[in-house]
Amino acid sequence: MKKTHFLLALLSVSALVVNGQTSGQVASYTATGADGGFTDAALQYVTGSISGAKEKLSYENRSDIQGSPYTSNAFQYTTLFYDGEPVQNIYYRYNAYNEEIEIKQKNLENEPIRALGKDKKISILVNGQPLSFKTFIDKKGNTLNGYLVTLVEGEEYTLYKRINVKFTEGQKAQNSFVKAIPAKFSKFTEYYVEAKGINRIDEIQLKNKKLLKLLPPDKKENLAGYLKQNNLNIKEEQDLRQVFMYLNS
Repeated sequence: MKKTHFLLALLSVSALVVNGQTSGQVASYTATGADGGFTDAALQYVTGSISGAKEKLSYENRSDIQGSPYTSNAFQYTTLFYDGEPVQNIYYRYNAYNEEIEIKQKNLENEPIRALGKDKKISILVNGQPLSFKTFIDKKGNTLNGYLVTLVEGEEYTLYKRINVKFTEGQKAQNSFVKAIPAKFSKFTEYYVEAKGINRIDEIQLKNKKLLKLLPPDKKENLAGYLKQNNLNIKEEQDLRQVFMYLNS
């Protein structure tokens, strides 16, 4: 209870204000309280500066870019948790390009936008499922930090989902025979698994045979039969979730 009250106080006095956004100047982000002051502790504990501020303003003001860095451009209602405890109801939108959760308390048009600190104890609900900051390993063996949604959590395995957004700069037409290529944001979906007793989260290659190779012999044989009997293909998220629910049963 004390933890919840402390976090509520931090949220109430910290905000990130974009200065110079309307005047065309480079944006700066300042933590402010109700009286115009600020507290470093609040920013460090709950919120942080919006990353890539200058870059963000540059792509937000461009009309030639296809797609969006956000999973949803509109702010959505959710609950903020710290270490599993509900802290406050807020509005959020997730910038998957910057790996950043932007928040508002009341979702007012002119309300300052804050960014949640990248603390692994902080989480929010996305369609009823936890989204939190994790360290994980992709299929190329790179260790990364970012946000994962927990799809299935069980005694043996936890299944995660990552929305990864990449930006590709456009190319002008070299001549009348070659079309210009527009700049765009592209969304990709990745899935990760964490096995009980192993302190690492690894990307899954979405092929039935690849998944079977990751399992111990007893589970491999049982799952092979289950996949065949139910005609499952783990390229489909619904089938992938069903598989991990079975492995946890």
